[in-house]
Amino acid sequence: MWIGWLELDILLGDVHSLKEKRSLVRPLLAELRRRFQVSVAEVDHLELHRRAGIGVSLVAADRRHIVEVLDAVERFVAYRPEIELLSAHRSDRTTGDD
Repeated sequence: MWIGWLELDILLGDVHSLKEKRSLVRPLLAELRRRFQVSVAEVDHLELHRRAGIGVSLVAADRRHIVEVLDAVERFVAYRPEIELLSAHRSDRTTGDD
């Protein structure tokens, strides 16, 4: 069993309040869940209205699938016009890593 995760630090465009931030971040999270069948949540910069930290994770039988899905998620977020992807950090582990 493989577990993979991706941490995305994003800068939101013309956003002036936490309410506006939510109106961009919530649909993004829902689309990531639907399109890639991953677990996803806003995990950092909760108090800032122009930044968001997004955590994405998934479990799969092989590492190749983990890499493909996380690559696709990162590309999807990076190409959103209303979002600037500042950084992306990822990792994966197998249950055999002790």
